[in-house]
Amino acid sequence: MSNYAQDREAAWQLLNEYVKSETLLRHSLTVEAVMRHFATRYQEDPNLWGNIGLLHDIDYEMYPDQHCRKTREILTPKELSDEFIRAIESHGYGLVHDVEPRENVEKVLFTIDELTGLISATALLRPSKSIHDLTTKSVKKKWKQKSFAENVNREVIEEGANRLGKALDEIIEETIKGMRTIASEIGLEGNIEAGQEVGK
Repeated sequence: MSNYAQDREAAWQLLNEYVKSETLLRHSLTVEAVMRHFATRYQEDPNLWGNIGLLHDIDYEMYPDQHCRKTREILTPKELSDEFIRAIESHGYGLVHDVEPRENVEKVLFTIDELTGLISATALLRPSKSIHDLTTKSVKKKWKQKSFAENVNREVIEEGANRLGKALDEIIEETIKGMRTIASEIGLEGNIEAGQEVGK
């Protein structure tokens, strides 16, 4: 059996068995990249953290009403560890699950899952439609506009930042950096030359 905790290609193929939506696949890739980025910051295994991010919504499309509660049923037969599965379950804490994020990998996933959506929406509004010239300041401006990306749960992001003991600005900045590594794959490469607000 494939080592889904370390084999990225195997994890990607597994995800595609359960997820067909391009939007959800793009989100999964985004979260994977950000998790890999944070893993290096915490001096942890980027393959492990990345695959947790890649598979974090594996049950969402097929079982939206049981999100995070079907994860264990899907992943246990794949011989994934309890720690791996628990990390995924914990990103639904307080929303769809009572598994509390305690380890750093869990806290990061809990925090950045919603945040990536806000950052993507903010980048797409820019003239460049690029993540490369997006600043933390721009994201913070949109953060304050509650009507913007109103489905993004800002309270979850704040709680996650508190759990990590990090300032929200730092979390946003590092999440942007992680997303830049796969800008083209997630549709945020854009055209910086078209941007008129670089650095704003």
